Amino acid sequence: NTVLPGLYAAGEAACVSVHGANRLGTNSLLDLVVFGKRAGVDMANYCQETELLPLPDNAADEVIAEFDRIRNGSGGVKPIDLRKQMQLTMTKNVSVFRTEEMMAEAVADLKEIREQYARNVQIDDKGKQFNTDLLEAWELGCLLELAEVTAVSALARPESRGAHARDDYPKRDDAEWLKHTFCFKEDEGKYRLEYKPVTLGRYEPKERVY
Repeated sequence: NTVLPGLYAAGEAACVSVHGANRLGTNSLLDLVVFGKRAGVDMANYCQETELLPLPDNAADEVIAEFDRIRNGSGGVKPIDLRKQMQLTMTKNVSVFRTEEMMAEAVADLKEIREQYARNVQIDDKGKQFNTDLLEAWELGCLLELAEVTAVSALARPESRGAHARDDYPKRDDAEWLKHTFCFKEDEGKYRLEYKPVTLGRYEPKERVY
């Protein structure tokens, strides 16, 4: 709830929600183009007017340590195999129509895949330059986190809203669930959910009727 000077976000990370709860798949151009330009222009002005602090010497240590862990892994599990498992799990259980049973299965599967990634992932290219093998493995770690956040958050919302369509809860519940979900990653790979009410402007939410 606090505006932090110097922190900028654009695209869906900014959570402006111009499309509401049901934007078309991968169609976030409005968020990117409009708010990307606004953020960029304001950021340039801010940098000219503000004395920038130097980064601490250990700013990149955590990322470098993760890169080294992946490069030196010897567990024999290829990133592409884990990526396929993740894709199959999300397609099967967290797709257009969902149920509690399906999403609970996805959460359990994703936890197992993430543990395999943390313990046993191995890449062929051990180099430090132009290493696409390393890049794809690191991206997989990010994708696994996002997949788990999606599944955990969806499982905790017992209603249908926008693109979140549950067969076991087909109705929208504005009284209880007209709110944003915030997901926080805690120690040992656990996630904590918090919620914030949706700020309504001129238009009240209505049921879509064709």
